[in-house]
Amino acid sequence: MKTDSKIDVASSLTDKLARGNVLAKECPSRNILQDVTSRWGVLILFSLLDGTYRFSELRKKITGVSEKMLSQTLQALEADGFVLRIAHPVIPPHVEYQLTVSGIEVAQRVEELVNWIELNLSGILASQQRYNEKR
Repeated sequence: MKTDSKIDVASSLTDKLARGNVLAKECPSRNILQDVTSRWGVLILFSLLDGTYRFSELRKKITGVSEKMLSQTLQALEADGFVLRIAHPVIPPHVEYQLTVSGIEVAQRVEELVNWIELNLSGILASQQRYNEKR
């Protein structure tokens, strides 16, 4: 019986580790959450829902992002498996970015958040103004 109990605990622990726990300090899901929910991560994922873009097209579409931040964020999202970098073997180099299947899935969730914020913007701005007036 003790053996069965140990197996149940071990499989339960394995299941928990496989799922992740964003509230746990050392869980790698926190880094992925940071990549997805950073200002530039959200805007890149949201932009790529429209299709495939070259680096320069993304930079024009997402106003205010520096080349460095766009590059770093694209690399992080590529490492997470959300963005696919397609390098065409031509001169000058032609590189495009598009969402992977899991990238589309996470970007659709980001889109829901973006849409909610845009629909509720006036109320949020009013709350911010009231808060700032109290200070």
